[in-house]
Amino acid sequence: MEVINDLRRCPCPEEGSAVTIGAYDGVHLGHRRVIAEVRERAERQGLSTAVVTFDRHPAMVVRPQSAPLLLTDLEQKIELLADTGVDHVVVIAFDESRSRESAEDFVEEVLVGCLRARVVVVGRDFHFGHARRGNIALLSRMGEERGFEVVGLGLVDEAGESSQGPGEAVSSTRIRTLLREGRVTDAARLLGRPHEVRGVVQRGDARGGAELGFPTANIAVPAEILLPAEGIYAGYYERPDGSVHPAAISLGRRPTFYEHAERPVLEAYLLDFSGDLYDERAKVRFVAWLKAEERFDSPEELVAQMEKDVEATRAALAGWPLSSLAGGAAGA
Repeated sequence: MEVINDLRRCPCPEEGSAVTIGAYDGVHLGHRRVIAEVRERAERQGLSTAVVTFDRHPAMVVRPQSAPLLLTDLEQKIELLADTGVDHVVVIAFDESRSRESAEDFVEEVLVGCLRARVVVVGRDFHFGHARRGNIALLSRMGEERGFEVVGLGLVDEAGESSQGPGEAVSSTRIRTLLREGRVTDAARLLGRPHEVRGVVQRGDARGGAELGFPTANIAVPAEILLPAEGIYAGYYERPDGSVHPAAISLGRRPTFYEHAERPVLEAYLLDFSGDLYDERAKVRFVAWLKAEERFDSPEELVAQMEKDVEATRAALAGWPLSSLAGGAAGA
């Protein structure tokens, strides 16, 4: 797959292309259904395939005060798009200037000029361009003039069937709601993989290893990435070398030691592992909710509960072995 970050390096395929456009945050099952349609139509017509997306969510520029937290950073989004088998991903730098661009200019520059679009596949409620004035009707009108067909798809449920309502549809918004409720297993069904966050392992207070006997990796996740509800989870931790380890994950304010922590801390205890994790870039996948965070009267009571959490993690992960994550998370 070719990634184009500069429109001056456009592929301009001679045969033309089948294209889809969107934020593609999460690259969930609904997104994959759209991309599958792109690939099917491209195969029938002998076209290249392309996804046009953005280096940040457009709302972060247009309405930053209400922009959604992200399900994936740009790096992971590109990796997940590569898994879909498309030929090209065009990453548009979305800034103030781009936000003021008309829908018509976007079509001419990106779809026609850069990709020589012959088919454009988008959701039926798709909007784009300045003030969101671009829509299916505008695309269809321009397609008649510029030689591309427009296909509008409805929302689908997790089985890939037409959704009967917003409560059943696979959407980034619905996935965010599930994650905020701690329902990571339900979110994984819509994502097609466990929710994953990435960050750098930082030095904390070292209490987990020195005092409790459970050394944890303290992962600093960028503020724009969505973390699930605070609590204790079973999941996986991937190191930069590609090795993946079962992990008991704590996301919370550590009330046993801190009475008024300002923000939650993400910590992962790697089962059956010994080694230095400091300063490495980690990938943490949330597989199953175990319990809410608790305050204990003594470190000894906390250690006893952590031992139980480790056993609960082993049991929960038995239903999500690494082999079940292939192509969805373990390799992402």
